Amino acid sequence: MAPRECQVCNEAQSKYKCPSCYVPYCSLVCFKKHKEIPCVKPPSSEVKTTFISESRIEKPLLLDEPHEVLQNSQLEAIASSSEIRNALNDKALQELICSIDCSPNAENELDKAMADEAFRLFTDKILSTINP
Repeated sequence: MAPRECQVCNEAQSKYKCPSCYVPYCSLVCFKKHKEIPCVKPPSSEVKTTFISESRIEKPLLLDEPHEVLQNSQLEAIASSSEIRNALNDKALQELICSIDCSPNAENELDKAMADEAFRLFTDKILSTINP
C-alpha cells in the first residue's frame, strides 16, 4: 500500500487515520486541527467482519478511584510510542488483548494474562510510558 499524504496539512506523509472518519493525518497538531470541525464515520461500502467487532461486549466503566482513568497526555504518549506500536504487531499479543477485552470477567482474564511474559513486558512498556 502506497503512503498517503496528510489530508490536513497536505505536506507530510500520514501515519494515522481519524477514528471517526478515517481521514489520514500526520501528527497530533493536524489531528487537533481536523477535530475543530466535527466529522462522522463514512457509510461502509463493504462488509467487514473481524474478531473484534463480532465479540465486542459493552461494559460499564466502574472505578473505585477517579485517578484510575488515564489523562489525554498519557494516552497520547502511549499512541506515539513506536516501541508499543511495534509490540502490537505480535498476533498472539493482539489475540490475548482481545480475549481480555471481550471477556465478561476481564479482570480475571487480565490476572491470567500476566503469567504470559510477552504480555507482562508489554504492560511494563505501557506503565513506563505513562509514568516516566
